[in-house]
Amino acid sequence: MNGQDKGLVMLRGEPMVAHVARRLAPQVDRLIISANRHTERYAPYGEVVRDGEPELGAWQGPLLGIAAGLAVAGSAEWLVVAPCDTPFLPSDLAARLVAAAWSADAPLAYAVAGGQRHSACMAVRASLLPDLLGYLRGGDRKVGLWQARMGGVEARFDDAPEAFVNVNTPEELAAAERYASQ
Repeated sequence: MNGQDKGLVMLRGEPMVAHVARRLAPQVDRLIISANRHTERYAPYGEVVRDGEPELGAWQGPLLGIAAGLAVAGSAEWLVVAPCDTPFLPSDLAARLVAAAWSADAPLAYAVAGGQRHSACMAVRASLLPDLLGYLRGGDRKVGLWQARMGGVEARFDDAPEAFVNVNTPEELAAAERYASQ
Protein backbone atom coordinates (compact mmCIF):
# COMPACT_ATOMS: atom_id res chain seq x y z
CA MET A 1 0.00 0.00 0.00
CA ASN A 2 2.90 2.32 -0.80
CA GLY A 3 4.06 2.55 2.81
CA GLN A 4 0.68 3.62 4.15
CA ASP A 5 -0.52 2.38 7.51
CA LYS A 6 -3.04 -0.18 6.22
CA GLY A 7 -5.39 0.15 9.16
CA LEU A 8 -5.85 3.81 8.29
CA VAL A 9 -6.40 3.31 4.55
CA MET A 10 -9.89 4.44 3.66
CA LEU A 11 -12.55 1.93 2.61
CA ARG A 12 -16.07 3.19 1.95
CA GLY A 13 -15.26 6.50 3.65
CA GLU A 14 -13.76 5.02 6.83
CA PRO A 15 -10.36 3.67 7.79
CA MET A 16 -10.14 -0.11 7.59
CA VAL A 17 -9.62 -0.29 11.36
CA ALA A 18 -13.16 1.08 11.78
CA HIS A 19 -14.57 -1.83 9.77
CA VAL A 20 -12.58 -4.40 11.76
CA ALA A 21 -13.46 -2.78 15.09
CA ARG A 22 -17.16 -2.70 14.20
CA ARG A 23 -17.05 -6.42 13.36
CA LEU A 24 -15.08 -7.50 16.43
CA ALA A 25 -16.45 -5.22 19.16
CA PRO A 26 -19.74 -7.12 19.65
CA GLN A 27 -17.80 -10.40 19.88
CA VAL A 28 -15.31 -9.50 22.60
CA ASP A 29 -15.31 -7.97 26.07
CA ARG A 30 -12.54 -5.54 25.26
CA LEU A 31 -11.11 -4.26 21.98
CA ILE A 32 -7.32 -3.90 22.06
CA ILE A 33 -5.49 -2.42 19.09
CA SER A 34 -1.79 -3.04 18.75
CA ALA A 35 -0.06 -0.30 16.77
CA ASN A 36 3.52 0.66 16.12
CA ARG A 37 2.70 4.13 14.80
CA HIS A 38 -0.21 6.60 14.63
CA THR A 39 -1.52 5.44 18.00
CA GLU A 40 -3.60 8.59 18.44
CA ARG A 41 -5.44 7.90 15.16
CA TYR A 42 -6.31 4.38 16.31
CA ALA A 43 -7.56 5.51 19.73
CA PRO A 44 -11.20 6.16 18.68
CA TYR A 45 -11.58 2.47 17.76
CA GLY A 46 -10.33 0.74 20.90
CA GLU A 47 -7.70 0.58 23.61
CA VAL A 48 -4.37 1.13 21.89
CA VAL A 49 -1.19 -0.61 23.01
CA ARG A 50 2.11 0.08 21.40
CA ASP A 51 3.68 -3.06 20.05
CA GLY A 52 7.34 -3.59 20.60
CA GLU A 53 9.56 -4.70 23.39
CA PRO A 54 12.80 -2.85 24.10
CA GLU A 55 15.00 -5.92 23.75
CA LEU A 56 13.34 -7.01 20.49
CA GLY A 57 13.03 -3.64 18.79
CA ALA A 58 10.22 -2.30 16.65
CA TRP A 59 8.71 -3.61 13.40
CA GLN A 60 9.02 -7.27 14.31
CA GLY A 61 5.84 -8.47 12.63
CA PRO A 62 2.41 -9.47 13.84
CA LEU A 63 3.56 -11.74 16.66
CA LEU A 64 5.03 -8.80 18.54
CA GLY A 65 1.66 -7.07 18.32
CA ILE A 66 -0.03 -10.21 19.61
CA ALA A 67 2.43 -10.29 22.51
CA ALA A 68 1.53 -6.67 23.30
CA GLY A 69 -2.15 -7.61 23.36
CA LEU A 70 -1.52 -10.64 25.55
CA ALA A 71 0.53 -8.50 27.94
CA VAL A 72 -2.45 -6.24 28.65
CA ALA A 73 -5.19 -8.89 28.42
CA GLY A 74 -5.42 -9.04 32.21
CA SER A 75 -7.59 -11.87 33.48
CA ALA A 76 -8.95 -12.75 30.03
CA GLU A 77 -8.57 -16.40 29.12
CA TRP A 78 -8.44 -15.78 25.37
CA LEU A 79 -7.19 -13.09 23.01
CA VAL A 80 -8.93 -13.05 19.63
CA VAL A 81 -6.69 -11.60 16.95
CA ALA A 82 -7.45 -10.15 13.52
CA PRO A 83 -5.39 -7.92 11.25
CA CYS A 84 -6.50 -4.38 10.50
CA ASP A 85 -6.56 -5.07 6.76
CA THR A 86 -9.29 -7.74 6.87
CA PRO A 87 -12.45 -5.60 6.92
CA PHE A 88 -15.13 -8.26 6.31
CA LEU A 89 -14.58 -10.61 9.27
CA PRO A 90 -17.39 -13.01 10.24
CA SER A 91 -19.78 -11.90 12.96
CA ASP A 92 -19.04 -15.15 14.82
CA LEU A 93 -15.25 -15.19 14.37
CA ALA A 94 -14.42 -15.15 18.08
CA ALA A 95 -16.93 -17.82 19.07
CA ARG A 96 -15.88 -20.21 16.31
CA LEU A 97 -12.16 -19.77 16.94
CA VAL A 98 -12.49 -20.35 20.68
CA ALA A 99 -14.87 -23.30 20.12
CA ALA A 100 -12.39 -24.97 17.76
CA ALA A 101 -9.60 -24.61 20.31
CA TRP A 102 -11.81 -25.83 23.17
CA SER A 103 -13.07 -28.87 21.30
CA ALA A 104 -9.50 -29.94 20.45
CA ASP A 105 -8.16 -28.98 23.89
CA ALA A 106 -5.69 -26.74 22.05
CA PRO A 107 -4.12 -23.48 23.24
CA LEU A 108 -4.96 -21.66 20.00
CA ALA A 109 -7.00 -21.89 16.82
CA TYR A 110 -6.56 -20.10 13.50
CA ALA A 111 -9.00 -19.53 10.65
CA VAL A 112 -9.06 -21.63 7.48
CA ALA A 113 -11.49 -20.83 4.65
CA GLY A 114 -11.72 -22.34 1.22
CA GLY A 115 -8.55 -24.33 1.81
CA GLN A 116 -6.56 -21.19 2.65
CA ARG A 117 -5.01 -20.63 6.04
CA HIS A 118 -5.52 -17.20 7.61
CA SER A 119 -2.90 -17.39 10.35
CA ALA A 120 -3.38 -13.80 11.50
CA CYS A 121 -6.99 -14.54 12.48
CA MET A 122 -6.74 -16.59 15.64
CA ALA A 123 -7.79 -17.12 19.24
CA VAL A 124 -4.86 -17.53 21.63
CA ARG A 125 -4.91 -18.53 25.28
CA ALA A 126 -3.49 -15.66 27.32
CA SER A 127 -1.23 -18.14 29.10
CA LEU A 128 0.87 -18.46 25.91
CA LEU A 129 2.55 -15.07 26.42
CA PRO A 130 5.78 -16.52 27.93
CA ASP A 131 6.03 -19.06 25.10
CA LEU A 132 5.46 -16.37 22.49
CA LEU A 133 8.09 -14.08 24.00
CA GLY A 134 10.56 -16.97 24.11
CA TYR A 135 9.88 -17.69 20.44
CA LEU A 136 10.44 -14.03 19.53
CA ARG A 137 13.59 -13.77 21.66
CA GLY A 138 14.90 -16.80 19.78
CA GLY A 139 14.72 -14.75 16.59
CA ASP A 140 11.74 -16.44 14.96
CA ARG A 141 8.89 -14.40 13.47
CA LYS A 142 6.81 -16.86 11.41
CA VAL A 143 3.23 -16.95 12.66
CA GLY A 144 2.37 -20.38 11.26
CA LEU A 145 5.50 -21.97 12.71
CA TRP A 146 4.73 -20.61 16.18
CA GLN A 147 1.13 -21.79 15.91
CA ALA A 148 2.31 -25.29 14.96
CA ARG A 149 4.81 -25.39 17.83
CA MET A 150 2.07 -24.42 20.27
CA GLY A 151 -0.32 -27.09 18.97
CA GLY A 152 -2.68 -24.75 17.13
CA VAL A 153 -5.71 -26.18 15.34
CA GLU A 154 -7.84 -25.11 12.40
CA ALA A 155 -11.19 -23.39 12.77
CA ARG A 156 -13.08 -23.94 9.52
CA PHE A 157 -14.85 -21.01 7.87
CA ASP A 158 -15.59 -22.60 4.50
CA ASP A 159 -19.04 -21.03 4.59
CA ALA A 160 -17.51 -17.52 4.54
CA PRO A 161 -14.26 -17.37 2.52
CA GLU A 162 -15.01 -13.76 1.49
CA ALA A 163 -14.83 -12.76 5.15
CA PHE A 164 -11.06 -13.11 5.04
CA VAL A 165 -10.36 -10.83 2.09
CA ASN A 166 -7.04 -9.23 2.92
CA VAL A 167 -6.30 -5.77 1.49
CA ASN A 168 -2.61 -5.40 0.68
CA THR A 169 -2.53 -3.57 -2.65
CA PRO A 170 -4.41 -0.73 -4.34
CA GLU A 171 -6.00 -3.35 -6.63
CA GLU A 172 -7.25 -5.34 -3.64
CA LEU A 173 -8.58 -2.12 -2.12
CA ALA A 174 -10.53 -1.43 -5.31
CA ALA A 175 -11.94 -4.97 -5.20
CA ALA A 176 -12.86 -4.51 -1.52
CA GLU A 177 -14.67 -1.28 -2.41
CA ARG A 178 -16.68 -3.16 -5.03
CA TYR A 179 -17.44 -6.00 -2.61
CA ALA A 180 -18.47 -3.62 0.19
CA SER A 181 -20.86 -1.76 -2.10
CA GLN A 182 -22.85 -4.92 -2.85
